[in-house]
Amino acid sequence: MLATTELLSSGQVVPWLIDGRWEAPSDAATIDVTNPATCEAIGRIAYGQAADATRAADAASAAFDSWAQRSAGQRADILQRAADILAGRAAAIGDLLSAETGKRRSEAAGEVNFSASYLRWFASQARQAHGEVLSPEDPARRHLTLTRPVGVVASLTPWNFPVSIQARKIAPALAAGCTVVARASEKAPLAVAELFRALQDAGLPDGVANLVQGPAAACTDALIAHRAVRMVTFTGSTPVGSRLMAAASKRIVRCALELGGDAPFIIFADADIDAAVSGLMTAKFRNNGQSCIGANRVLVERPIFDEVVSRLAAATSAMAVGDPAAAGEPDLGPLIDASRVRAVGELVDEAVSGGAHWLGDSPQMPSGPCYSRPGFIVGAPGGSGLATTEVFGPVSGVFAFDGEDEALAIANGTEMGLAGYFYTRDVSRVWRMSERLEVGIVGVNHPLPSVAFAPMGGVKQSGLGREGARQGLEEFLDTRYVSLGL
Repeated sequence: MLATTELLSSGQVVPWLIDGRWEAPSDAATIDVTNPATCEAIGRIAYGQAADATRAADAASAAFDSWAQRSAGQRADILQRAADILAGRAAAIGDLLSAETGKRRSEAAGEVNFSASYLRWFASQARQAHGEVLSPEDPARRHLTLTRPVGVVASLTPWNFPVSIQARKIAPALAAGCTVVARASEKAPLAVAELFRALQDAGLPDGVANLVQGPAAACTDALIAHRAVRMVTFTGSTPVGSRLMAAASKRIVRCALELGGDAPFIIFADADIDAAVSGLMTAKFRNNGQSCIGANRVLVERPIFDEVVSRLAAATSAMAVGDPAAAGEPDLGPLIDASRVRAVGELVDEAVSGGAHWLGDSPQMPSGPCYSRPGFIVGAPGGSGLATTEVFGPVSGVFAFDGEDEALAIANGTEMGLAGYFYTRDVSRVWRMSERLEVGIVGVNHPLPSVAFAPMGGVKQSGLGREGARQGLEEFLDTRYVSLGL
C-alpha cells in the first residue's frame, strides 16, 4: 500500500491501473496533489490522456466475458475479501484521505469503513436470485426473465467523498458482472487508488477494474465514445451531468446520475430543539460543509425561530477550525481549495450586502487560503444566492416560516431534489412531509440517512437512477424475457 508517510517524503507518482498493471510512463505529465490545510504537495499522479482511457476501456472489454461468466459466488467472495482488506487499512487510508481533502481524520477513516460496507452489501446481493418465472396463461408456454450485466461501465466521481462514492458505484457493477473504467478527481485521487489496490489484492482479475487519471472532458468523451462502454455512472454537478447525458444519447448509453443538491433542513415548533440543533450541526458541517446531501437551507417555524438562532450562534462561535492533522481534532478543516472558498464568499457577500448578518462571532480562523468561516446567516433576501444556490461550504441561510404548507412551498421551490430533512414530534406530519417533499432522500429526526442497504438518488435536476440497495444493483443489469414453448 502507498502509505501516507511514503507520499509525504518521496513525492511518489501514483500510477494508473490498466489491465492489472500499475503504469506511470516516463513521458506522462504529473500533477501535484495538495494538502489544503498546509498548501503543501503530498503526492503526484500520472496524468494521462484520452488514449489512456481508451486503452483502459479496451482492457475492460477484453475482461468482460470472463468476469460476467464467473459465478455470483466467486464475484461475491472477491468483493468480501476486498471489504475486509479495505477495513483493515481504514486508519492508514483515512489519514491519506484526510491529507488530500482536508476532512477530519475520524470522518476520513469512517468514509473508508463506509466504503467497505458497500463492498460487503453488494457481495451479499450478488448471491441473491435475479429474474423470475411468470404465471402462464397458456398451458403450452412458460414465461421467465433472466438478467445479464450491462457491459463495460464508466465510473466518474468527484473529490468530496472520493472513496465511498467510487465504492458505491463499482461494488454493484462488479457484483452484477460488469467491468469498470473509473476516473477519480485529480483533487483527491490518492485514497481512491488504495480502493483499487484492495480489489486487486483481493484477487480481482486483470482488466476487470481499471483506474485512469487525466483531463475530465477528454477522458469522459473517450469512454462514452468507446463501443464497449454501455453505461456511465456519474456524481457531480447538474450542468456536467446534463452534458454527459447529451453525449451518451448519441450512442444510447445508459446513465445513472447523482447530481447537485439544495437540501432543506426544516425545524417545526414541536421538534426536540436539542436534537434538531445537534442534527443540523452534523448535517451542515460534515465534510467541512462539502456534501451534496448536506443541509443547504435552514427553515425554522416562527414560534421557535429566536431560540434556534440563539443556539446556532453559540454553537458556531465555539467551533474549532484548523488542520485535521494537528493535535486534538478540530470541528472543521479547510475546504478543498481556494476557489471553493471564493465561491462561498461570493454568496455570503451578496447576502450581507442585501442586509443579512452572521449569527454569533467568528471562530478563530487559521491562516491559509483554503479556510472559510463557518456559520449561519439570517436576513438573506429570498432571491439571493444563499437562498437559491447549493452553497457546498460551511455556510447556510436561516429563514422563518409559518406552517407546514409554507415550509413545503419553500422547500420544494427549487429545481433540485436530492435530499431533505425535517424535525417534528407529530407522527401524522412525518407521513405528510415524507410524501410531499420533492426529494429522493428524506431524513426525519436524523441527519445522516446514507446506508449501503438503502437507495440513494435524486429527483428533478438532482439526477436519475439509484445507488445502494437492491435498486443499485439493478442499474447494472439488463433484463431478458424468455418465452418458452413446451
